[in-house]
This record gives sequence, structure tokens and C-alpha cells, in this order.
Amino acid sequence: MSVGCEALYGVPAPAKINWFVHVLGRRADGYHELQTVFQFIDWYDRIDFERRADGVISRSGGAGLPDDDLCVRAARLLQQHSGCRDGVAMHLHKSIPAQAGLGGGSSDAATTLLALNRLWGLELQRAELLELALQLGADVPVFVFGRNAFAGGVGERLHAVELPAWDLLVGWPGRGLATAAMFADPSLRRDTPAVGVDDFVAAQRAAGDIPALSFGRNDLQPVAQARLPELAALYAWMAAHGQGTPRMSGSGSALFVAGRAEFEVDEVPVDWWLRACRALRHHPLLDWADGVDATA
Repeated sequence: MSVGCEALYGVPAPAKINWFVHVLGRRADGYHELQTVFQFIDWYDRIDFERRADGVISRSGGAGLPDDDLCVRAARLLQQHSGCRDGVAMHLHKSIPAQAGLGGGSSDAATTLLALNRLWGLELQRAELLELALQLGADVPVFVFGRNAFAGGVGERLHAVELPAWDLLVGWPGRGLATAAMFADPSLRRDTPAVGVDDFVAAQRAAGDIPALSFGRNDLQPVAQARLPELAALYAWMAAHGQGTPRMSGSGSALFVAGRAEFEVDEVPVDWWLRACRALRHHPLLDWADGVDATA
């Protein structure tokens, strides 16, 4: 085992968007079979890590989060799996809103796995970290995978896809949606036919440097709009200020649309969060783990 380092500061944990979310059906284990495309964007949480020799794992920051949030759970899981006797003091600088469908908590967990693999000098391969990531949640593996990806299963079967870097506007209405409640909603459509990754890749190649956002749909979006009526106003505003049709990310409640909008702050409700972002070609920590052919 190699010697790690004493501290890592400002380690990024990017948000993600889902170009589409297709719900194919409900599985025997109660989870849903999905198809989606993940892309990372330049909206970041950041985490500081300081190694502790006493084996204690602690986290500060992240107001409102439980003591055993995904960062802490990820650190404990890696510590137990590796037999490492070191601990860590983490400080979370939270920026990505919770229950927005942007993957903030999952990204924090993945960054914790990647950072502690380096801080503690573990040198675990990416495939091993991916197995741990799936134990933490269905969205965590893609952030460890490090590539924008076409995903199946509950989101863990990942196929790297090349996606353009593009400008987008992300909006959040100030209220979140619980993922479990969204998937349990009886009005959710669960019979969307499967599509092939080759079909998506062909559509994106035809679009070139423009995101092929007309491919597919988010089956969860009608459920979100019924549960959160204020989404209608945000949707209308973003449709008027962006380029194309807004789409919801994940299980919501954030929406995104292509383009960079100019507006005055007093134009929008005080509860809304609006952020001009850039879609990324890969995760900023892609080279922090070895292994897995991410281009397969």
C-alpha cells in the first residue's frame, strides 16, 4: 500500500443532468428498470479532507444534513472494506440543492471514495470503487465511472458516450422532490420501450456539437409537475428565456434548457435558483482512479 497525503482541499463534486429518463418497468426487488443518459455539469459541491491518525470519521458543513450523510457513509464503507486504520475530518461546502435531481449527495459520496482512496494511499482500482459506490446509491457509480454515460438497470450499467460541452441554464423552484415518493406514485408511467445505446449515439452524432435533447423524454416529469405546481411557472420562464424545450433532471425538481439567458434578478421569484452552467466532457476527477475501460 502506498503512503497517502495529509490533506486535500476543495475537491470538486460536480452535479449531473439526465438528458432523458425512461422507466421500463418495476423489478421484482421493488426497484425500477431505467434507461438514461448522465452528463456532468460545472455546478460543484466542494469537500476538504484532512487525514486523522485516530481512525475517527467526521464531517462538518452541509447544514441540515444528517450526521451519517452519504459522505460519512462512503468514508466508513471504504474504511471497513480496506481495513484502513486512518480516519478523516471532512468539511463539505454545499452548493448543489438537495432533492433537485442533480445528484449532489451521490456526487459527494463518489468524491469521498475517490479522495480517500488517494488520501489514505489505498490504490484501489476503479472497478472496486464502483462496487462500493453501488452500495451507497444508484446514482453514485456514474460519478466514480468518470465519463458521461448511457445507463441501464437502476442506473449502474454504464456505457461511456461522447457528449458535447454546451451551455445550459439550470433552474430550481426552491422546493425538492423525494425520489422514493416519485417512483412510488401510481401515475408514473412504467412501460416505456427500451432504446439501444447505438440509437442514442447515432442521434448525437447527427446533431454534432448540439445536444440531441429531443431524444427520449423524462417519464418522471409529469409526476413532478402534478406534485409541485410551481414547476409550471419555472418551466414557462425557462422556455421563454432558453433555447428549446426545458427538461427535468432525474426525479426533479430542477429543470434545464440549452443556452445562456440574460435576466434581471427582480424578474424571478426569490425562492428560485437559476444558474448558467457548462456541460462537461468528463468528470474533473477522472484520472483519480485507474482501471475500467471507460470508452467501451
